[in-house]
Amino acid sequence: MKKIYYLSTCDTCKRIINELNLPSDFILQDIKTENITKAQIEEMRALTDSYEALFSKRARLYKELGLKEKSLSEEGYKSYILEHYTFLKRPVILYKNQIFIGNSKKTVESAKLAINE
Repeated sequence: MKKIYYLSTCDTCKRIINELNLPSDFILQDIKTENITKAQIEEMRALTDSYEALFSKRARLYKELGLKEKSLSEEGYKSYILEHYTFLKRPVILYKNQIFIGNSKKTVESAKLAINE
């Protein structure tokens, strides 16, 4: 699997995609125009520790809905991600059997090394 879940309106996502020097067989999915499916979120979850690892606590809706004060279960994290694209920490890069979540420098560097080895 060579896929990136990203937001086309996000400058950080666009910058990271440009930095990665992606091979032409990568699939890019704009999560705003093409919703994440249950099968896709379960595929991501299988490659990481938890749905919480995929969840963005920086999302504006996270604060607006008062989720910071709530204790979310794994199913809760999953359902919020499926409900609204803004809850997915982005970008999510799937490459072979590896997953790279978010935009930290370390994550981006690790993805670059894996993709361009």
